[in-house]
Amino acid sequence: MKLPVVLLCAVLAASGVYAQKRNAPPSMKSKGSPQEKFLNKQFWLGFKAGVNLTDPVVQARYAVLSPNNYNPGTTEKIYQSFNSIGQQATVEVTFYYKGISISAQPTYRSSKFIYTNNYSWAATGANLTLQYQHEQQLDFVDLPLLLKYEFTENKLRPYLQAGIYYSILMNATKGVTVRGTDNASGGTATFSNEPVVVGAKDLFANNWGLAGGVGLNYNLGNVRLVLDVTYYKGMSNIANVENRYSNDRLGGIGDTQDDLKTNNLLFSVGCLFPMRFLSNNYKSLD
Repeated sequence: MKLPVVLLCAVLAASGVYAQKRNAPPSMKSKGSPQEKFLNKQFWLGFKAGVNLTDPVVQARYAVLSPNNYNPGTTEKIYQSFNSIGQQATVEVTFYYKGISISAQPTYRSSKFIYTNNYSWAATGANLTLQYQHEQQLDFVDLPLLLKYEFTENKLRPYLQAGIYYSILMNATKGVTVRGTDNASGGTATFSNEPVVVGAKDLFANNWGLAGGVGLNYNLGNVRLVLDVTYYKGMSNIANVENRYSNDRLGGIGDTQDDLKTNNLLFSVGCLFPMRFLSNNYKSLD
């Protein structure tokens, strides 16, 4: 009978030691402990969404009409910067190690920008003025690779991020609205036509650029809330130069594609989830 009693006592003692190790509160962890080493690295997976603004930067201008009796500059396109709102959705996969993270953030981004130009025809006692407004909508899958640095190890963690991205064109459309003023009949009449919307994917191309930004992480239990602003600086031409004059409908209304680079501001909010946990009694963050 003594041997079973001894074995039973040994099992109970081992169970007590194991329970103490599992239930030790976070405050008891010491520097260099397995818990701290565990928290030095973490995988995050989550979702972000937000809005973006576009700044088109002209590299070279092209036109269908070439006036010979007045300054061609009067018909040049005027681009609007950071004026039209687009949307994006992002899946974030991040590996964290001691305040430094490497992050892949594939994003579906729909961006918009607008430009306008004017044409005038004048004759004795009459003139006609037309204003063309062109709205471009470009849909890309962005593939950014970013390096992040977090400044603190508290619940609220500001960070900087920088890296590179490659954008794959998925779709593109152009909408053209024509407004005019006509006083050929002796009076003044204004008019506006219905927008002409055409598919324009063949006029644009894949592109790449540099990315940088700032953000805030807020650790709420085992969930991380994210707010960030990212700036994309385009480094390559988004226009497909081989198809510049290929769209007959756009050419018929006097429009052709300039060479452009685009800069984008992306504002995003979201949440991330840690992929590694210690136990139900030990939060993986703070």
